[in-house]
Amino acid sequence: QVQLVESGGGLVQAGGSLRLSCAASGRTFSSYAMGWFRQAPGKERDFVATISRGGGSTNYTDSVKGRFTISRDNALNTMYLQMNSLKPEDTAVYYCAAGRAFTIVRVTSADYWGQGTQVTVSS
Repeated sequence: QVQLVESGGGLVQAGGSLRLSCAASGRTFSSYAMGWFRQAPGKERDFVATISRGGGSTNYTDSVKGRFTISRDNALNTMYLQMNSLKPEDTAVYYCAAGRAFTIVRVTSADYWGQGTQVTVSS
C-alpha cells in the first residue's frame, strides 16, 4: 500500500512557475514508477509526465515539453514537477500516481493516486 500526498499548487500568473511535490508513505517508493496527471473541469484525466523507478527515464506529453521537469528523490520518498512558463491552459487539478509499470503514461497504468492539488494560471 502506498499513500500519496500532493502539495505546491496555487494561483500564478501566466509565465510564472510552480513546483509540485508528491510525498509517498512506506519504504517501497523506489519500487514504483511515478507520474503526474491533470484534470481540467469537464475533461478527462490526462497524462503530463512520468519517471521510472530509478529516475533514469522520463517522458512528457507534448504540450509541456521544454517547460515542465519531473524528478524524484528516492531517499526522501518524494517526486517533483517543476513547472515553468505556465499558461492558462495548464489550469487543472494535478494528481500524482504510482504504479508497477516501467513508466506511467495511462490512467490505467497507475495503482495508487493522490488526492490532487489545484493549479490555476491566470492570463
